[in-house]
Amino acid sequence: MQDPIFAFARHVTATPGEAIPEAARVAARTFILDTLGVGIGGRSGPKAQDLVMAAQSLGSGEDARIWATGERLPAPMAAMCNAYQAHCQEYDCVHEPAVAHVVTAILPAALAHAERVGGVSGRALTEAVILGVDVAAGLGVAAVEGLRFFRPGTVGAFGSVAALGRLMNFDEDRMVAAFSLAYGQVCGTMQAHTEGSGLLAMQMAFNARNGVTAAMLAEAGFDGPLGVLEGDFGYFRLIENGGDLGPVIDSLGTTWRITEVAHKPWPSGRATHGILDACLALQTEHGFSAGDVAAIDLTVPPLIQHLVGRPPRSEMAINYARLSARYVVASALHGPLSQSDFTDAAYARADVQNLAQRVTLTVRDGDDPNALVPIDAAVRLRDGRTLEKRVVDVYGAPENAMTHEAQIAKLVGNCADAPRPLSPERAARLAGSVAELESLEDVRALVDLAIAP
Repeated sequence: MQDPIFAFARHVTATPGEAIPEAARVAARTFILDTLGVGIGGRSGPKAQDLVMAAQSLGSGEDARIWATGERLPAPMAAMCNAYQAHCQEYDCVHEPAVAHVVTAILPAALAHAERVGGVSGRALTEAVILGVDVAAGLGVAAVEGLRFFRPGTVGAFGSVAALGRLMNFDEDRMVAAFSLAYGQVCGTMQAHTEGSGLLAMQMAFNARNGVTAAMLAEAGFDGPLGVLEGDFGYFRLIENGGDLGPVIDSLGTTWRITEVAHKPWPSGRATHGILDACLALQTEHGFSAGDVAAIDLTVPPLIQHLVGRPPRSEMAINYARLSARYVVASALHGPLSQSDFTDAAYARADVQNLAQRVTLTVRDGDDPNALVPIDAAVRLRDGRTLEKRVVDVYGAPENAMTHEAQIAKLVGNCADAPRPLSPERAARLAGSVAELESLEDVRALVDLAIAP
């Protein structure tokens, strides 16, 4: 029996553009813009400059440009750096059921290829991103247990090579070969997440780079094993501890996963967002200050505890801090959460640390190891009141979406955070260009606008 990888390859290569509905195209434009924005702002993220400098010594070539600053690198290296920038500040969009950042590797890989070859239309890019997300999110949704490897990275490799195969007009067999070559390079350890290591964002970067490499090798005629997903040593035996691919395969062409993607309203791990949503909603409704809070009791699914239940510290690595729910919610209750909350000076604030130590997480038993909701928050105030809130549809999810104005404000903020800031006027031009993406003849024009003049 054929491995299910063939069904994914058929979906990517044979789906006619006219079969993709407008809702999927709108969502693709939305998250292409969001990913460009966080990638521009991420150029100021930890080690981003060092990575570009290191990449310049790893090979020569001027295929594609780095977002925000414009250095030219070979396509695999440009994809690597831009994917790193898109993830290093934990601000990139996420497919919650898949527990994966499904655009973060795909868009940098697709744009690096588009810059390398020229002439890639906005319509072609849009369709490639949509189909790549179907693959990446589909693999994540099919997983039946919690994360063993760093899933955003592992599915990102498959998604990026799917998008490239679409842009490179692969047939089904060549697409399977590209998937196989990507699988041979899949990487991502959850140890980086556990420790809050900077390797976390590099794992997105590696898989974007590897997707470009796999596609280029497939184009050159290389191939690999065929049991990519369900073979004896396939993805769902080695990387994931089992998977239920049947419903995912059956949904190809009818369920468009890009429409299920969520924004990140705050620059912290998505697993902190349900907690932020609940506590900030209570603060807005009842008007209390951080100093009024005696304690916060949170009841969360097991995955929340696993991903962001780490204790707050007065000295933390930046990746650790962004993934500490207790620190993040304590900071947010003192004022709008921003990049300035992830600095050594911010971690040392006694008022924030004192509140963070009074936040407790209790795990609720659940059947879904990949669930991020529901979140139950009980804020106990010093005046004796207890305020309670349950969150099921977290702010930023399709069911509780950010307004267009909020999306643009996020873009403008990210553009301002770049080492050479992009003006609000340039951010507006970028947003306008993405809004008209499917009429764009060459998407190199998007990268032009994503770089400070």
